[in-house]
Amino acid sequence: MASRVRARFWDPTGDRYGIPTYPWKMAPSHLRTLRQLTAEGLRPGGQGVQAQVLWCSRRYGAPGVRTAYLYDVRFALPKRTATLRQRAALSKANAARRTCPECLTDVGYVLPRHLGTCLDCAEEIAA
Repeated sequence: MASRVRARFWDPTGDRYGIPTYPWKMAPSHLRTLRQLTAEGLRPGGQGVQAQVLWCSRRYGAPGVRTAYLYDVRFALPKRTATLRQRAALSKANAARRTCPECLTDVGYVLPRHLGTCLDCAEEIAA
């Protein structure tokens, strides 16, 4: 049965699926998923999807045919690094997400949005 499934997804010319399509673990070595590019410190660099991998899944909540889009590593560019100003802005935004508006302390975790305060203040309000 495995060979029929693999044959179903084997379309390297893209005639059946519109773009080159490969079964699980049978894509050419120069094609990578977005996560694989990220792990290598790369980004697609403006290129579109070059191919896809299709496989059958029996995973609960997501049964059926799954897809992973592939990008050519030869056209990938290095990931950009954030500037000092961008990192400072992110630090400020993250600090604001950790600061309780009631007690005005940095609680060390992101405040739950449904409470709007830290857990200690929410407990005092509920009591």
